[in-house]
Amino acid sequence: MLKSINTFLKAEDGAVTVDWVVLTAALVGLGLAVMGVVSTGVGNVSAEMKTQLEVDHVKASKELFNAGLSGSSSSSSTTGG
Repeated sequence: MLKSINTFLKAEDGAVTVDWVVLTAALVGLGLAVMGVVSTGVGNVSAEMKTQLEVDHVKASKELFNAGLSGSSSSSSTTGG
């Protein structure tokens, strides 16, 4: 019994596997940490882009509407005269 315990304690068959498991866990943790940091920045940029696109869309709509009003009044006066 004592001999089998000593053999078990001296065996290094699983040491490489443990190393790889620890390294893989560290990489997964690092990846999750990077994702947490980057996702906040991406969320902020996305919100800013959405706001700017909405503002630009409203401006473009107003310009098109105003151009349509001025274009329809000028075209009706030129065709009617």
